Amino acid sequence: MLFNSYPFILLFLPLVLTGYFWLGRRSNLAPVIWLAGASLAFYAVGNWQFAGLLLLSIAFNYGVGHLLIVAKLGRSQRRAALALGVAGDLLVLGIFKYAGFGVDNINALFGTHAAVHVLLPVGISFYTFTQIAFLVDAYRGRVAAYALPHYALFVTYFPHLIAGPILHHKDMIPQFEREEGKHPDAHLILCGVIIFAIGLFKKTCLADGIQPLVALAFEARSPSFDQAWLGSLAYTFQLYFDFSGYSDMAIGISLIFGIFLPVNFNSPYKASSIVEFWRRWHMTLSQFLRDYLYIPLGGNRRGRVLRYVNLMITMLLGGLWHGAAWTFVVWGGLHGAYLCVNHAFNALVPTVPSVLARPARIAGAALTFLAVVVAWVFFRAESVAWALRVLRAMADPSNIVFGRDEIAALLLVSIYAMLVWLAPNTQAIMRYDHGNRRVGEALRAGRIRPLILYGASLVLAFGLLGIQSHSEFIYFRF
Repeated sequence: MLFNSYPFILLFLPLVLTGYFWLGRRSNLAPVIWLAGASLAFYAVGNWQFAGLLLLSIAFNYGVGHLLIVAKLGRSQRRAALALGVAGDLLVLGIFKYAGFGVDNINALFGTHAAVHVLLPVGISFYTFTQIAFLVDAYRGRVAAYALPHYALFVTYFPHLIAGPILHHKDMIPQFEREEGKHPDAHLILCGVIIFAIGLFKKTCLADGIQPLVALAFEARSPSFDQAWLGSLAYTFQLYFDFSGYSDMAIGISLIFGIFLPVNFNSPYKASSIVEFWRRWHMTLSQFLRDYLYIPLGGNRRGRVLRYVNLMITMLLGGLWHGAAWTFVVWGGLHGAYLCVNHAFNALVPTVPSVLARPARIAGAALTFLAVVVAWVFFRAESVAWALRVLRAMADPSNIVFGRDEIAALLLVSIYAMLVWLAPNTQAIMRYDHGNRRVGEALRAGRIRPLILYGASLVLAFGLLGIQSHSEFIYFRF
C-alpha cells in the first residue's frame, strides 16, 4: 500500500488510528497488537505472498534473540547463536535479492545459460538490517527482554516497513511500551498532519512532477550535452524529493500515533563535503553501516591504509545493499573513493583560515554536488555501459541541442535547485527534535498558528490533487 494513495489516506489510516486510540482507553497491550496486525495487513495488501516470510523472519530472530538475552549460554554458545541468526538472515536476503545476480555473473563467466527468477519481497533489506542490529546488540548485552508483540511491532511498524528509516530497538520499543502514547495528543496529531502534508506535496507534486525530464538522459540512445545534464539533474532532484517526501510522510504518520521516528534526511545537497553528505543522506542507513559494519571491520583503529580499505568495503556493500547490479556496486565504489579522498584531504591540508571559510564551503558544496550527480548516473542507469554513455555525453559540450524543450527543462531544474538550496527543510520548519521528543513548540505556544495552518492546508490540497493512480517511491526497489 502506498502512503500517496487515496485508500491509505481516506480509509486505512483513519481506521487504524481510530482502533488504536479506542483500544488505548482499555489496555496498554491491545493497541500494540492492533497496530502490529494493521502493519502486517498494510504489508500484505501489495505483498501477500511474502507476508509469511516476514512472520517467519520475526519468529526466527525473536527466538535467537531470546536465546541471547535470557538463556544461560556460554561464550562459545552465544557466539554460535549470533552466527546462526546473522547467517540465517543473510541467507534469506541472499536468496531473494542476489541469487539472480549471482547466476547472471556465472553465466557471463562460463557461458552457461542457467536462469533463476525470484521475486524480491518489498522491504526485505530494511527489516533484515533492523533485526541483524537487534541480534548483534543482544549478543553484546545491550538489549532488554522484550515481549513478542512489541518486538513484532518494532519490525513491522508500517510507517517504516517498506522503505525505512532503519529503526533501532532502543529507540522504538520503549515508545511502544509507554501507556501515555496510546491516548490521542491533539498537538502531535496536528504536527503529524502538517509534516505528512509537506511530504505528500514533495512526492506527488515535486518528485513526480520532474520525473518526465529524466528520460532526456536515460531513455535517449544518444543524448546531447545539455540533455544528458538536464536529465541527470532531473533525476538528482527527483530522487531527492521522492526520498525526502517519503521520510517526511513516515515521520508525520508516526507522529499522529504519538511515536517519534528518527530523522533520515537532512538537506544532503547542502553538504560541503562527501563526509557531511553521508551524515545527511539516508542517515539511519549510514549509522547502521558505521556501527555494524565499518567499526566491526576495524574502523580507523588500525592505521590509515586499513581505514581506507574498510571504507571501500563498507561502501561497496552499501551499494550492493541498494540493488543486485553492477551499477550499484560502481555507485558504492565511487562513494567509497570519494570518502577516502575526503579523509585524505582533511589529514593533509591544514585548516582553512577563517576569512576563506565561506568561499571554501561554497566550493566544497559545489564539488560535492557534482560528485554526487556523477554517482547518481550509475545509480539510475540500466547498465554500466548506459551510464558511461550518459557521462560521455555530459563531457562533450560540442554536441548541444538546446531547443524549446531543453530551455523549458532548464527553467524547471533551476526552480528545483532553488528549492533545494534556499528553502528550509521540514524538521527546521516544524522544529522536529527526535532526541527530546519535541515538535512544533511555536505552534503549541500559539505563535504563527494561522500562517502555518493555512500553508499546511494549501500544501495538503496540492498534494492530494497531485496523487497519481500508482506512483511508487524509488526506495521501494531496495
